[in-house]
Amino acid sequence: MYTAAKDGRRTVDELAAALSVPRHHLAKVVQRLQRLGLLATARGRGGGVELEPGARRVGVGTVVRRLEADDEVVQCDDPPCPLRGQCQLRSAFRRAHDAFLRSLDEVSLADLVADDAGPVLLSIGWSSGDTGAR
Repeated sequence: MYTAAKDGRRTVDELAAALSVPRHHLAKVVQRLQRLGLLATARGRGGGVELEPGARRVGVGTVVRRLEADDEVVQCDDPPCPLRGQCQLRSAFRRAHDAFLRSLDEVSLADLVADDAGPVLLSIGWSSGDTGAR
């Protein structure tokens, strides 16, 4: 969301400092989001991270589906639940989870940074001289 709130490239160090997260952890997240086609990365002088042009239109539900494993809300198989054959709760959780993701599909990344949210995101832990990871 932070990269969606600000046009242009940011280095991983700048993002780590602004978001108060370890650089190493953020680098892994950036790499994963880049593989998913949500972030563009460039190496070297003038390099950095920025949102892919079409990523603003992507629904939050799509992002969650891409980031999260396709696991169920409750695990009934490991260890095997003795109620597996008669349980109505598992399918109810599955329907609720699907409805949750469909509701997130209605919100795009651009929606998350629209209006008042963008300036707030840009103010989180950021000062123009602070570029080192914490």
